Amino acid sequence: MNIYIGNMSFDTTEDQLRQAFEGYGEVSTVKIITDRDSGQPKGFGFVEMASKDEAMAAISGLNGQEMNGREVNVNEARPRKEGGNRNGKNGYRKVY
Repeated sequence: MNIYIGNMSFDTTEDQLRQAFEGYGEVSTVKIITDRDSGQPKGFGFVEMASKDEAMAAISGLNGQEMNGREVNVNEARPRKEGGNRNGKNGYRKVY
């Protein structure tokens, strides 16, 4: 099960995130999302856990808890919408 973690401190590392979730069960993957250009964290990430029961326990146990000075939002990740266009209304990118 894929879990979304929002409102994270920019200082949070993937290792710290993994350790927090391993207290609830087996963690498959951890990914903190970073800005494509600067490489700086965007303040959110995803954790995938092998068991749905363990993931639900992690969500209820960690949602609203403080991590590195910030109260994190933890909930089930929603799938990305297909066909999302990030370049503009018509799909074409402005070139300057």
